[in-house]
Amino acid sequence: MEPEKPEAAATRLAAMAAKYKVFLVMGVIEKEGIEIYCAPTADSRPVWQASMTHIALEGGCFVLSANQFCRRKDYPPPPEYEFAGFGEEPSADTVVCPGGSVIISPSGEVLAGPNYEGEALITADLDLGEIVRAKFDFDVVGHYARPEVLSLVVNDKPQPPVSFTSAAEKTSAAKNDSIAKSY
Repeated sequence: MEPEKPEAAATRLAAMAAKYKVFLVMGVIEKEGIEIYCAPTADSRPVWQASMTHIALEGGCFVLSANQFCRRKDYPPPPEYEFAGFGEEPSADTVVCPGGSVIISPSGEVLAGPNYEGEALITADLDLGEIVRAKFDFDVVGHYARPEVLSLVVNDKPQPPVSFTSAAEKTSAAKNDSIAKSY
């Protein structure tokens, strides 16, 4: 029997993950018992809110996504800080980040926001019982989980966010100390 090609194995694993509804990253959120997921951002595009809704639904948690509302005058003047992509320097009252803070329930309902009108404080009453009800629909690490088929191991020890290893270093490092340049 020929060994399975890596592409075929990846496709098969992806199909199993979808079949068994094992969304591993959301499993980390659920396993850690996160009830309120806070996601600060500077992204005001509608696709960000879609991502937050996805996290709320799959994580079975409330999502609070805070985005800043600011005008050009909220930043240092040029040349200390210059905005790219505006062509010419925006006027002091030009909105450079329109906000979009939002609060989303575990069922995907938008409870407050998104606010694009200016500086504001959004609030919502959170029914923590909704977390339990959401798990009846979709329980990532509960009754839907199939750890004998697919699982995730998380290394929770601090690591550098970026590291580089050249091919030459990789070969000698494997022989010596497994040295990698970390930044």
